[in-house]
Amino acid sequence: MHIGLGLPIADPAVLLDWARRADAGPFSTLGLLDRLVYDNPEPLVALSVLAGATSRINVQTEVLLAPLRETALLAKQVATLDRMSGGRLVLGLGVGGRADDHLAAGVDLHIRGRRMDEQLAQLRGLWAGEPFGGDCGPIGPTPVRRSGPPILFGGFRPVALERVARWGDGFLSAAPAQWCAGLFDSVRRSWHEHGRQGEPRIVAQVNVALGPQSVIDEARAAIGAYYAFTDWAEHTVSGMRTTPDEIQAAIRQFTDLGADEVMLYCYGTDPDQVDRLADLIG
Repeated sequence: MHIGLGLPIADPAVLLDWARRADAGPFSTLGLLDRLVYDNPEPLVALSVLAGATSRINVQTEVLLAPLRETALLAKQVATLDRMSGGRLVLGLGVGGRADDHLAAGVDLHIRGRRMDEQLAQLRGLWAGEPFGGDCGPIGPTPVRRSGPPILFGGFRPVALERVARWGDGFLSAAPAQWCAGLFDSVRRSWHEHGRQGEPRIVAQVNVALGPQSVIDEARAAIGAYYAFTDWAEHTVSGMRTTPDEIQAAIRQFTDLGADEVMLYCYGTDPDQVDRLADLIG
């Protein structure tokens, strides 16, 4: 089982410390979420800085809201980060559901799924060296893999799960473990129905805070604020794991479900959590 860290968003200045500690530890991946109308760092920019400050650990968007971005520029940004990090980028993608993000980006919320499907076809083509269009040539640089970096899709609806088989390499789930067995089975079934070889990569997320009460209180406030627009903010806050036993139990649950990686998502900014979690997972 690989264990990654989801990075806090409240203070971008602390992320270099988080990244360097994680790179020196047992962690596989650094993840960063995406919003537009929110006080968070832009993930491709931030992960580029973190990739330059580390040498081993993967950097992963969880999830990048592709419909908010112009496709040609997105292709170039992703390929640049992929190439300059030595292939350490994993591209988690989703459509997003916040109306304010789409309003600020000038994108119709109601066609976001269709827009992302169109983007995926164009991204794959551009990364493979195809011209942008009849009057426009290819857009470089060439990514490490001709098809582009590994792509994970987040989401819960059947159309989102099917994208894993149609376009992606794996599934990124932010759902509680008790909901995930069916989601994982659906992704694997769709994968084989589309004639894909091997198995999709399965990545799970667990919200955690490990440390003194001040760290836990900060994390609860941050996650509550982030999900305040939903009907499940209170449930999400109460589901955060805050003790070594709870965190280890969550990792075991996802191991039993066949996940390949668990991302321990941290909303508290204290970088000492990296060392505490490293000690916990060995």
